Amino acid sequence: MSVAQAQDAGHHEAGKLWGGRFAAPSAKALEDISRCPPEYYRMVRFDVIGSKAHAGELVRAGLLSEVERVTISSTLDEIVADHESGQERPTAEDEDVHGYLERVLVERLGILGGKLRAGRSRNDQTANELRLYLRAAAARLAEGAADLVEALIQRAEENRDVAAPGFTHLQPAQPITFGHQLLAHASAISRNVQRLRNAWESSSLSPLGAAALAGNPLSHDPRTAAREQGFSGLVVNSIDGVSSRDHVADFLYATAMLATDISRLSEELCLWSTTQFGWIGLHDSWSTGSSIMPQKKNPDIAELSRGKAARLNANLSGMLGVLKGLPFAYNRDLAEDKHFSFDSTDTLELVLPAITGMVRTFTVRADTMRRQAAQGFTLATELADWLAEQGIPFSEAHDVAGEVVHFCEAEGIGLEELGLAQAQSIDSRITEAALDRLSIESALARRSGPGGTAPSNIDRQASALRGTLASSLAGFATPDSVTPDSQEVSP
Repeated sequence: MSVAQAQDAGHHEAGKLWGGRFAAPSAKALEDISRCPPEYYRMVRFDVIGSKAHAGELVRAGLLSEVERVTISSTLDEIVADHESGQERPTAEDEDVHGYLERVLVERLGILGGKLRAGRSRNDQTANELRLYLRAAAARLAEGAADLVEALIQRAEENRDVAAPGFTHLQPAQPITFGHQLLAHASAISRNVQRLRNAWESSSLSPLGAAALAGNPLSHDPRTAAREQGFSGLVVNSIDGVSSRDHVADFLYATAMLATDISRLSEELCLWSTTQFGWIGLHDSWSTGSSIMPQKKNPDIAELSRGKAARLNANLSGMLGVLKGLPFAYNRDLAEDKHFSFDSTDTLELVLPAITGMVRTFTVRADTMRRQAAQGFTLATELADWLAEQGIPFSEAHDVAGEVVHFCEAEGIGLEELGLAQAQSIDSRITEAALDRLSIESALARRSGPGGTAPSNIDRQASALRGTLASSLAGFATPDSVTPDSQEVSP
């Protein structure tokens, strides 16, 4: 075969967008490592969105007629429909999403299908389509996280009056309400909805028109192309547009933080459902059993969710590792961005409905929690506070309360069982009024200030959380905030 023949063969090699300057076919090992993984073909829909916007640019540049643009756009829509129904699939020769779509487009439209590539590069295509994907994924995950938050809020409202022991260092600390504990998790998880909103906005600028790195001379109105795709503006610099992935790291941070907060909730669900805690009972439909121990009911959803958080944390670390020493502009290392993004998205789309169902269906053992609420001398701070209110320096009041705890330990009684004579044998300043403080109801009611555990606070906290959540979700439906610089584009 002559060089000219080899080049011609390269030009016409199915599924590749390059090859004309090569005189030898690709080695199989090269093709294996270079070929797009099957899961990357989820980008077909998003690549088509960018392709249709690019067709509009070619019309403005005079390389396509309006009739040709309409034909190309409608054919691309048909390809998406056929791909998603399974009627059209990539072949082993298709190197990536872009080659697959061009191959099918040319098969259906002939020469017209090949016109679409003018002025574009896989570099700006892949950067553009991933931004579109991340925006869609962030919005979906935010909805799932919001459902989990709402489930926690509802369970908190149901348990606003249920007393429970609060812990620090996993040791009994002070009485709280179980509703307050659930709202703590709701508060933490709700902030991830806003983080996902921020990640959505981080991907709001279009790199389409950056081409390989230097810009596309055929791009006449990239702002219109950006708006047609739902973006709010343009990248400022074409090199930055194809080679930066900080918006991917923003998304991966939001997903990793969400998974981490779910993991902390999962840890407590595992603890609460043990015989030793006995706070909650798991619903049969949302737990599993043992292959050898017939009595077992295991919190597998919580355990799996807890384990998967490590994967999402690793995805964030992996993306930062890819970027750390990477020169500008585009390098194939950046293809890892999709692996991390897809895995984090897919994992959370499994975890969120499962953990939400677990939260909605567990039963609460209020009597057990109430019985444990004062164990471990959790009312000691109430006595120290009362002494301080009588004008005794808190450092001294703290010591007195500690002596009372030591006495009760020796006697094998709880603080709430302490008699007046016993108390005054330790310190004569303790009165009946002090002992009246040593009740769970008093300890809870006194903490009615902002953020406190008093049952009267549950509705206020729930209302505030729902308001914040609604505001964060509404942000996905409003135009992105655009800085003046983002309206200027280098290409």
